[in-house]
Amino acid sequence: MVNGKVGIVGYGAYVPRYRITAEEIGKVWNKDGKRTGASLGVSEKAVAAWDEDSATIAVQASRTAIESGRINPNDIGAIFIGSESKPYAVKPTATIVAEACGCSGNLTAADFEFACKAGTAGIQACIGMVASGMIKVGLAVGSDTAQGRPNDALEFTAASGGAAMLIGEGEPLALINQTLSYTTDTPDFWRRQHAEFPTHAGRFTGEPAYFKHVSTASKRLMEKVGTTAKDYTHAVFHQPNGKFPVKVGMDLGFDKKQLEAGLVTPLIGNTYSGASMVGLAAVLDVAKEGDRIFVCSYGSGAGSDAFDITVTKYIEGKRAKTPVRRMIEDKEYVSYATYAKFRKKIKDLE
Repeated sequence: MVNGKVGIVGYGAYVPRYRITAEEIGKVWNKDGKRTGASLGVSEKAVAAWDEDSATIAVQASRTAIESGRINPNDIGAIFIGSESKPYAVKPTATIVAEACGCSGNLTAADFEFACKAGTAGIQACIGMVASGMIKVGLAVGSDTAQGRPNDALEFTAASGGAAMLIGEGEPLALINQTLSYTTDTPDFWRRQHAEFPTHAGRFTGEPAYFKHVSTASKRLMEKVGTTAKDYTHAVFHQPNGKFPVKVGMDLGFDKKQLEAGLVTPLIGNTYSGASMVGLAAVLDVAKEGDRIFVCSYGSGAGSDAFDITVTKYIEGKRAKTPVRRMIEDKEYVSYATYAKFRKKIKDLE
């Protein structure tokens, strides 16, 4: 056990309202976008507006988490922002979030990078600092405006969004019973310095990368806490597309009903560092006291963080004001031209 007291004391998510369909993307490249989207299990994706980035997404999610937990921002002793699309190459996003959320400045802050699992790595860091007594409350955020090269398979899934988790001991809405990670040097996805878009190893990203790490971390955690898939009400796995999390979940013994609440990628795309955390936020929107939640993130490069979580009686008074599903439903579709402008795919050559 972590220590029997540390848990999530507040949470929040943010999903931009703009959407582009797989069919619209396909039209531009003479592809059957509907068919491509179906093969990936993603019908449309969330698109950050021209004035949104991973920092503004992190700020909104964090403010919602602080409101959810009714936390004094000055009690936050650490802020860790996980992202692979930070607006500054050299300038932390964590300090922007701290200032925007009204934190006192008496805190440690840093940006984490580990592909799509940097946000959950931040959760683990906060757990350790809270459990050791170093801080009272820690804030971990996963936020991205994911990049996808035009006419690449990633363009159909790489989306924008994020979620924030406040970790503390005072009246947690969900206890974090245990966490465990599995990590190897598996280069399935990368972006070189100065490169605008990432490179991926195609199908290699499946079996030796995603499935190996998620399965291993998940099995080892369940072995450690003495559970099986049947012991959980909900399960959330990293969602690079709509099919991988369902397959790995069912391979581990979970059924579709357990995966349903947290499976949001088919409707908003892959929010990278935010993917598993937005899924967890969606579960917390509907979870009840006593529900047990299994979460396992994945980050290329490669590693997975697994968590065993139990919902407490405080959940009813600490739900986020705007549920994830409501943000998913509140949407406006854009053309490829507008999407390209918003995501700065159109370059000024002058």
